Parts: sequence; C-alpha cells; structure tokens
Amino acid sequence: MLKPKQMSKVLLTGHKDVLEPTIETLHDLHALHIEEYAEDDYFHIGTPLPGAENDSKKLLKLRSIASFLGIKKPYPKPINARQLSSELEGKLETLGSVVSGKLGRKSQIEADLKDVQTGMHEVEAFSGIPVNFDLCGGYETLHVFAGTVKKGMDVRAGLKGITDEYQFFAGNTGVFILFVPVKHREQVTDLLAEYEFGEVKIPAIPGTPDDLISELKNRQDSLTKDLESLSSEIDSVKAEYEDFILASEELLSIETQKKETPLVFATSEHTFVIDGWIPADEFETMRSRVEEATSNRVYVMIVEEPVDEANVPIEYDNPKIVKPMEAVMNLYARPRYHEIDPTTFVFIAFPLFYGMILGDIGYGLILLGISLYGRSKLHGEGWNSLFTVLIYCNIVTLFFGILYAEFLGFPLAGLHGHPGLIPGWDTIPLFAGLGGEMVTYPIHRTHLVTTLLVVTLLIGVIHINVGLIAGFRNVLAKHGMKAAVLEKAAWIVLQVGIFLLLFGMMGFVPSMLPGAVIFVLAVIMLVAGEGGTAIIEIPSVLSNVLSYSRLLAVGLSSIGIASAVNIMSGMMFESGGLFIVVAALIFILGHALNTALSIIAPGLHALRLQYVEFFTKFYEGGGRIYNPFGYKRIYTED
Repeated sequence: MLKPKQMSKVLLTGHKDVLEPTIETLHDLHALHIEEYAEDDYFHIGTPLPGAENDSKKLLKLRSIASFLGIKKPYPKPINARQLSSELEGKLETLGSVVSGKLGRKSQIEADLKDVQTGMHEVEAFSGIPVNFDLCGGYETLHVFAGTVKKGMDVRAGLKGITDEYQFFAGNTGVFILFVPVKHREQVTDLLAEYEFGEVKIPAIPGTPDDLISELKNRQDSLTKDLESLSSEIDSVKAEYEDFILASEELLSIETQKKETPLVFATSEHTFVIDGWIPADEFETMRSRVEEATSNRVYVMIVEEPVDEANVPIEYDNPKIVKPMEAVMNLYARPRYHEIDPTTFVFIAFPLFYGMILGDIGYGLILLGISLYGRSKLHGEGWNSLFTVLIYCNIVTLFFGILYAEFLGFPLAGLHGHPGLIPGWDTIPLFAGLGGEMVTYPIHRTHLVTTLLVVTLLIGVIHINVGLIAGFRNVLAKHGMKAAVLEKAAWIVLQVGIFLLLFGMMGFVPSMLPGAVIFVLAVIMLVAGEGGTAIIEIPSVLSNVLSYSRLLAVGLSSIGIASAVNIMSGMMFESGGLFIVVAALIFILGHALNTALSIIAPGLHALRLQYVEFFTKFYEGGGRIYNPFGYKRIYTED
C-alpha cells in the first residue's frame, strides 16, 4: 500500500506463426507494459499484421463521420463485439453513403449562402437607387461613375460649371451613380478627386438594387431553412447511428492497436521477441495464458538482471477507497520504484486539512450535493476521481461543521449571551485553553484563535515529521543508515533541540542546556550530511510549521465573508418592502460566491501543504507511467 506494485521485467519469444494469438492473449490480459524495440544488426522492427491498413482506413472514415455528426461520448449499454464485427462492413458502407450525401448538400448550401451574402453586401451599398445595374455599362459615348464623396459635398453643384448633360442618382447609403458624356470624363474626374471620391464597384447582376435586395433576402431565408432542415436530418442520422459509431470506433481502435503492435517488437525471419514489464503477482497468469493460447510455442521468462529503477514503469498499489487520490498524486509526479508512495498519507491529510479550513455544515452539504450529482453525470476516470475526492473532503467538512456548529456563517449555538441559530442551544464550557480562552463545545473558531493556532502548528509538526520519517526510510533503502541519519533524522533531532530550548525559556524544564546541546549536535549532523547549505535551510523548519497556520486563517476569512453577507442581507431584510428582494439576492449571490471560493481556497491551500511542506521532506517522484498493452472497453464487450 505504501509502495508501488512490485514489477518484473519479462521476455517473451516464439515463432512468428503464433504471433497473432500471443498478441490477442496479451491484449485481453491488459497487464504487460511493452518496451519499444530499438533495431540492431540481427533483429529488426516487426511489421503490422494483415488487415492493419484496412482497419486504419475504416477507423479514419468512422472518425470523420463522427466529427461531421458531432458525436459526443455518452456511456450507453455496451454492444457485443462479435455481433458488431459481423455488421460493421455493411453498416459503415451505408452510413458513409448517407453522410457523404448530406455532407455534399451541406457544402453546396453553405457555398450558395455565402454567395448570396456576398451579393447582398455588394448590392446593399446601392440601396434606394432606381437604376437597373444592366444600364450601368457598355456605352461608347457615356462614362459611369459610382461611389461616394466627402460628406457635405454637392456633386451636382460642381457639375454646373462643367456640363448640364448628366444623370445623377443618389441612394440611401451615400453611394451615387453618375452618367456623363465621355468628352467630360477628365473634367468630372478632377472634380470628384477634389471631393475625395471613393469608387464603389457596380455589381454585375441585372436588376434594380431594391428588387435585388428583396430577392436575395428571400433566397437567403430559403437557404437558411434548407440548412436547418438538413441539420434536423443530420441529427436523425446521429440519433440512429450514435451507439454504432462509438462502439465501432472502439472496436476498430482495438483491432488497429493489436495489428500495429508488432511495430514495437523485435523480429527475425522466423521469430519474435517481446520485452516488457508486468506486475510480479500477474506474471504466472500471463505465462500460463500465453502458453495455453500458443500450445507452449512461446517461451515466457523473467529477466534476472540489475535494472535502472528510473526505467521501471510505476503502477500504484492502493486500496479502492484510496485510489481517487492518485489523481492528486499525478498532478505532482508518480513515485519512483523504491520510494514510499504517499497516496495514503494524502488520502488522510488532504480531506482533513480541507475540512478543517471550511468546516461549515451549509457549504459542506451544498458541495457534497454538487459532487454527488457531478459524479453521476460526468463519467470518465478523471471526473470520477475529482468528484470522489470532493466527496471525501466534504464529508470531513460536515464533521468539522458539526464540531464548529456553523451553517453558512451562522453559529448554531449561542455564546456569551448571544443566541445561535438553534434556540436554546448554548455552548458548553470544557476546559481552559491558551491565552485565557475557554474551550467549549461547539468550538467557536472566532473566539478560540490562539488555542486553534497552536493546534494547527502542532498538526504541522506532526505532518512534517511523518514526511521526515518517510524520507528516512527512502534514504535508508537507497544510501544506507549513515546517510538516512545525517540527512533526515538530524532534522527531527533539530526540532527536539528547538522545543527543549523553548521549554527552557518558558520555565517548563529547569535548564536550556539540554536543548542547546541537542540543537548543536543536530546542526553538526546536518552539516556532515548535507554540507554547509544545511545551516541556511534551518530557518525553513520554522517557516514550514508556520505555514500550517493557514488551516485557521483561511477558514476565518471564509467565516468573515459569510458573516458579511449575512449582516448585509439581514439589514436589508429588516428595512422591509422591496429591500426584502434585495436581501434575498445578496444572500443567494453572496453565498454562491463564497461556495465557489470554498472549493478553490481550501483545496489549493490543503494541496500546497502536501506538495510544499510535506513532499519536500521525502518525496522525489518522477516515475514512469505504467501503460499496459490493452484497451479499457466502454462501448463494446466480448
């Protein structure tokens, strides 16, 4: 549980005649992490099995169809793989033909729609001009100008000094069309240049602008309806074939994976060699299954030779309840082969810290409901792990919420004459805390700051020293007892010395001398183990411990926000009238915002205490991901 799975390096070799049943068996087992073969003088990289190219083409075709139809990935009831395989060829051909036709229609409609929109854009500039575009060209004695001039300029007034022989038509958009005799073209051109003339191209479409705009709008509406109708047809095809497409894609992915696997094997003219890793407890199962499938024509053996632990693929070995926390570990790094796997520690500490920070029944219930709903609706290993971790965290939040007796920032129990949310429930004094504070049940965080601050620091000391003990074990396994004592145990000794010094200063022990001696001894040990830089790192012990004060501080900030929302909404509610609606809005929106912050802040701070304060004491990480050959079926079943 506290270490990755024990792995065995294995070698499989056999005749090429039994390569296919070997692949089938290994694929079904989903346990062998295959190492890619690097070609040498004798062996060479294998070739895909027959049919690989054909399956790849089908898979590519199916994925393009899925993309066109917008197929998402629900989790339907799995389809029998053998039945699907027998129907695949015919159904895929039919589906391809249907989709190809609809894709062609869609492309044509979209092209026509684009042409219509382009035409409308060109014609709309001439809106309001009562001239047929056919009459705007092809003359030998007339020249046509179309465009705009600077605002405020009167073209017709300027034309009076040139000629009275012209036709001028102005539209609704500032664009005009001007007909003048060719003999006056140069003079009119100069005039328009003074007016900052901007030419607008006359569309090569017969008809008057307003009539054309009406026709093009009708055409656009018709094409839009055709596109909507086609979308409905595509949705019908999607609904009919969605399960088939998802299952077929999975089936073809599996077949392609199997048939292309020889590309990572070593092969000669008659033999193949597979090199890989398998969990030690699954080796015998693999060997017996492979030998049975190949009539003992494949030799399976464990390679007994020293290996670099950096090359060993890492598979977690955690109980089912702890497994969701592996997602938190993967955000950081997988452990190395001989390291302690801290997933179990994170399983305990992360929800504990999260719950201590949030500690509110109302927010805990809201977030627990969201987590349960999210896990039921969003499938997949990643989503499942995320929501399960949130469920763990909010179960602990409810525990601390009951301990603190808080509900959306309201105290449930009364204190010092101030009534709580539940009438008649008052706090019960238990014992004296630090700084003259009285520890009560329920615990009022805002009235027990000093005591709770010390508690969080003690939790930090425990958490950090668990990390140092784990680090001691890791260094002991890798470098021996001396290195473990000097590099890890010395930090524990240092803390003992610091505490004895503090107790001596406060008079809890008769002298500071024992603490000073132990402190100096610890410093000597650290310098011997880590060099002079260890002295610079000594203050980090204090900063790491103080960092755990966030378990109280972030929680108090959440209470502050909730209390502010409650006070503001309460003041508005007391004003009556429309202010009651404002009060409700403040209450709902304020607590909605604080709920969102209640996911982010406690999670980030609890995560930081794992990654920064805890992991740095022992955890190196960086292990390779164990990626067994096989496929996790979702849409098909054997």
